Amino acid sequence: MDERRMVRISKYLAKHLRHQPERIGLILDEQGWTPVDDLIAAAAAHGFPFDRAELDHVVEANDKKRYVIRDGLIRASQGHSVEVDLDLPVVEPPAVLYHGTSPAALAAIRTEGLVRMARHHVHLSPDVATAERVGARRGRPVVLTVQSGRMHAEGHEFRVSANGVWLTDRVPPGFIQFP
Repeated sequence: MDERRMVRISKYLAKHLRHQPERIGLILDEQGWTPVDDLIAAAAAHGFPFDRAELDHVVEANDKKRYVIRDGLIRASQGHSVEVDLDLPVVEPPAVLYHGTSPAALAAIRTEGLVRMARHHVHLSPDVATAERVGARRGRPVVLTVQSGRMHAEGHEFRVSANGVWLTDRVPPGFIQFP
């Protein structure tokens, strides 16, 4: 499969497994899972056909491991704007985590901290390189260091998704080191 096709399918999955499943008639269960066969049929019925081999390739080859297939079901690993409970346990984070953003967002972050916006959680990266890639989606990246160990010690909860993205409800400005 060529790279363009892989990206198109991945974006289609993101839209319908994270944000608008109802747009193609998909029903996600409480944890965000839906049958693979239902997804493939719904995509075909709405003018975007792909087969199981293409889907498996996108899931396996995705550098961020955005999707998981298990027991004939598929879901997005995190990043939902629709209501789902990923059923991830609370875990102790590493001492520091990172957040990639754009220079335009810095003023608001200095005032409000990191907030989840339309998503269920703030997403944090385990390393600088990943945070840079995330921040680069909107131009020149800025990487913030989050004192996650100190946050955890002060009662903030953290979870980690299947693809290694750390999730928390918000990061107050006092826990952020700005460049």
